Amino acid sequence: MQYHPNLYQGIVSAVVLAGGLGTRLRSVVADRPKVMAQVVGRPFIEFLFDQLIEAGIQAVVLATGYRAEQIEEAYGPRYRSLELSYSRETQQLGTGGAVKLALAEVRTPWVLVLNGDSFCDCKIGDFLAASIRVASPAAMILAHVPDAGRFGQVTLSAGGAVTSFSEKKPDAGAGLINAGIYLFKRATLEDLPAGRAHSLERELFPALVGHGLWGYQANDAGFIDIGTPESLLSAQKLFKRGAHGDA
Repeated sequence: MQYHPNLYQGIVSAVVLAGGLGTRLRSVVADRPKVMAQVVGRPFIEFLFDQLIEAGIQAVVLATGYRAEQIEEAYGPRYRSLELSYSRETQQLGTGGAVKLALAEVRTPWVLVLNGDSFCDCKIGDFLAASIRVASPAAMILAHVPDAGRFGQVTLSAGGAVTSFSEKKPDAGAGLINAGIYLFKRATLEDLPAGRAHSLERELFPALVGHGLWGYQANDAGFIDIGTPESLLSAQKLFKRGAHGDA
C-alpha cells in the first residue's frame, strides 16, 4: 500500500525517543548518542525517519538528551520531507517523562511514539490506519520473535486487547514482544506526570491493561534493537541484507 507523503498532516505527529545514555553500547559507540550509531554507513535514526516518511508522517519531534547537540546539528529543522523539532531533556526522564516533555511540541490529536534504538520492519502506515479505526486510547505494534525472553512477552485477547505483560525470562521461547512503536490519543498522554522520570513500559502500559490498550500484530516483521554491541552487529547484518521491505 502506498501512502501520500502528507496523509497524516494535522492528524498524527511522531515523537522519536532519542535521549538514552547508551551505557551498554559505550565500548563500541563512545562519541555519539545511541541513535547516531553508524549502521551500514548511515546513522541508525535515518532508518526510522525513512519509515515515517513512507507512512505519511510529516512532523517529528526528537526527544533528545545525551549529546543532544549532535542530533540537532546533524539534521536541523528538516530531514527530506519531515519537519523536525526538538525537545531536550536536562535530566534523565525515562520514556514517559520524555514523551510528556515533548508533548509541548505536538499539535495533533494523535501521537506516534517510537523508541529510537529499535527497528521493526513493518508498515507503520497500516498500523496507523488500523489503530485510528479502532480508536483505542493507546495501541502498540507487537513483533513475533523466536526468543521473547530477552524482551518480555505480551499476550492478547482474541479481539486484540493487550491482556498482560511478562517480565524478561530466559528460555521463554517464541512469542509476541513490544516492538517500541506506539500510537496514543493525545488525551492519554496529557495526564502523564511532568518533571520527573517515569516509564511508559513499566507504569503507563500496565495501567492501561483492561482499559483500551490494543495490540497490532506484525508477525512477519523483522525486529532489531541496538542496545548492546552484539545487537548492533546484528543490525548491521540485517540492514546489509536489505531490511525495510527487502529482508
